[in-house]
Amino acid sequence: MAPTPEPAQPIRSVQYALRVLETVARHRDGVGEELLSQEAGIEAAQLQPLLRMLRGEGYVEMHEDAVYTVGESLLMLGVGGDHRRVLQERLQDTLTDLRDAVGAAVYFSRYKDGELETTQFADSPAAPAVNQWVDFRSAVHATAIGKCLLSQLDHDGRKDHLARHKAARLTSRTITDERLLLSTLDRQPPTVPTLDLQEYAVGTVCAAVPITAGSSVSCLALSLPVDQAHRLRRAAEALSRRAAPVMLSLSL
Repeated sequence: MAPTPEPAQPIRSVQYALRVLETVARHRDGVGEELLSQEAGIEAAQLQPLLRMLRGEGYVEMHEDAVYTVGESLLMLGVGGDHRRVLQERLQDTLTDLRDAVGAAVYFSRYKDGELETTQFADSPAAPAVNQWVDFRSAVHATAIGKCLLSQLDHDGRKDHLARHKAARLTSRTITDERLLLSTLDRQPPTVPTLDLQEYAVGTVCAAVPITAGSSVSCLALSLPVDQAHRLRRAAEALSRRAAPVMLSLSL
């Protein structure tokens, strides 16, 4: 059997993490690793990194007697009106960690009600955000974010978007031919990062990876100055590997 491609691992990790959380939640007085492994149906070798991630995100807590209970972050997500605020705070913390891990500005975007929304991002002087000289909502065809989101729509959804937002030429590399763009999207493997090699802005390269959480259409992306283009693919792969906490928070 061929090995599972690396970018698919966060999806599997989230599925397992949800099983762990469900199991921990059933044991109000805490549950040890052996019983947790048995009830969740996850081998000990797979359980260890999941528990590290869940502890790091505050979803579970480990006590001195080596038992796990529900953590503060998960409890806060269950508190009515605080859910959205807590989710945004958790996401911002995760984006900041991702920025530092990949050494690039990192963005979270989604496609909602027929439009692109870049809801949160993390940048710094050492990892500057892209200069948004054209509104991302009007440049979906030219950005890694936009193409990654379009690739998650069906053919009719893509056609509808392009009918409402004509593909303008932003640089000499921008794809403006609708047939070519649709063909490119059709050939985009869901487990491979979508790239923007100076299609949106001269001097900037970007990559985006899809975030799978229910029926939502969303993605994580990063941007780099073109003189760091040699880092793009490796940074994108690292972003994909570290996407699990974002997928998990959106699934809760």
